[in-house]
Amino acid sequence: MTAPNRLLLDTAALVANWRALARMSGDAACGAAVKADGYGLGARDVVARLRAAGCRDFFVATWAEAAALAGSGASLSVLHGVRADDMAAIALPGVRPVLNTAAQVARWRAAHGGACDVMVDTGMNRLGISADDIAAGLLDGLSIDTLMSHLACADDDSAMNARQLAAFAALRGRTGARRMSLANSAGIALGAEYAFDLTRPGLALYGGIPSPALADVVRPVATIEAEVLQRRLVPAGATVGYNACWIAAAETWVGIVNLGYADGYWRGFSDRGRAFAGDAVLPVIGRVSMDLVALDLGTTAVGEGDRVRFDPDLPRAAAASGMSQYELLTGLGKRFARVWA
Repeated sequence: MTAPNRLLLDTAALVANWRALARMSGDAACGAAVKADGYGLGARDVVARLRAAGCRDFFVATWAEAAALAGSGASLSVLHGVRADDMAAIALPGVRPVLNTAAQVARWRAAHGGACDVMVDTGMNRLGISADDIAAGLLDGLSIDTLMSHLACADDDSAMNARQLAAFAALRGRTGARRMSLANSAGIALGAEYAFDLTRPGLALYGGIPSPALADVVRPVATIEAEVLQRRLVPAGATVGYNACWIAAAETWVGIVNLGYADGYWRGFSDRGRAFAGDAVLPVIGRVSMDLVALDLGTTAVGEGDRVRFDPDLPRAAAASGMSQYELLTGLGKRFARVWA
């Protein structure tokens, strides 16, 4: 059956974004974060397209995400490390854990694990071992491919960025790691000194803009296209949707669209979102409900069975909805047919 709503995905934009970030990474290799099912776009399809473009390093959150990509030929790093329950999966080909704790290091040693990555905390106080752990010999003898850390404030003009950079740079040569990696999407925009040997963009690959420096670099990748279920004429003074929050100031043609917060089109778009029919802007009116949203059709001829496209500009959609660009992408539901072009 044909899905009533589709996610239109632009291969050329995805690849162009990765290539632009790779250029900004200078001599460093440029990888790709494909956790959360490729930020909601479909990890297997994203990996295939970026591998064809030349990307060689991919990052997932869990071993379940790694298993879902088994057979893709990708080199995968599992950011959440290796829990006791993950040990049955450690033989997955091309997959390395990013060890985050002393217990994970001990578990990996006991299993006679091979190459691994290691996360070191430089101030975010999230995942990672400490510089003191390194000084105490916690990592001695490990075969470490990549030593990495994560910036807490890369999308802000914060003094913390320079402090984390200095703390991470001080670890160079102290672990035997083949490579060092610090910068995410926004970190790439901070400058060449943040790139080290490998960058790990995520959001910007998929059309998000976490830093003003990327505004003219990154192109939208995902566009929601949804079907109109009904065209109705709402008389002046009548209301539309739950809680009667929108009142027609004049007789208005309204389109009821097969899209709602169960699909990841959030209630924050109520009376604030917008769709398009060609170049015509169709404002969202009233409350977004679980499966439906209402649009002011204006003078357009949009009717039952037609499809409209919702705003693909992630910063603008984030400002309208109050959701982060990350949430807008990763919340895209399974009911979309994901259509790559």
